[in-house]
Amino acid sequence: MQQPALNVGAVTITSEPQRARELADFYRRLLGWPIVDVGPKGGWVQLRPPEGETGPTINIEEDVAHSRPVWPSQHGRQTATMHLDIGVDDLEAAVAWAIEAGASQAEHQPQQHVRVMLDPHGHPFCLC
Repeated sequence: MQQPALNVGAVTITSEPQRARELADFYRRLLGWPIVDVGPKGGWVQLRPPEGETGPTINIEEDVAHSRPVWPSQHGRQTATMHLDIGVDDLEAAVAWAIEAGASQAEHQPQQHVRVMLDPHGHPFCLC
């Protein structure tokens, strides 16, 4: 069978019920991406790269059974099954910017030139 064309169109991040817009606002501040769609009752929010930039959209979706992930992973606790890697030109400035936007720096930092950050809902993302 020949492989069909496959393109990653979106990355979806879950949030606690009633908090999708809050998490979307964090990523809007962090990335400078506009919020382009909000689902019924605000349970789903979509951000898109600004005009002229490419990349997948980021969807924030409420999940009634959402549990805050822990980093690094711990047996018996909710783990982050995926995370964003965000390329930066200046790691120190990017960390400061992320903190100003509402992120925190994770205690565990496994690589010298990467910073593991946590969004306000505990999802890890890497600045590299």
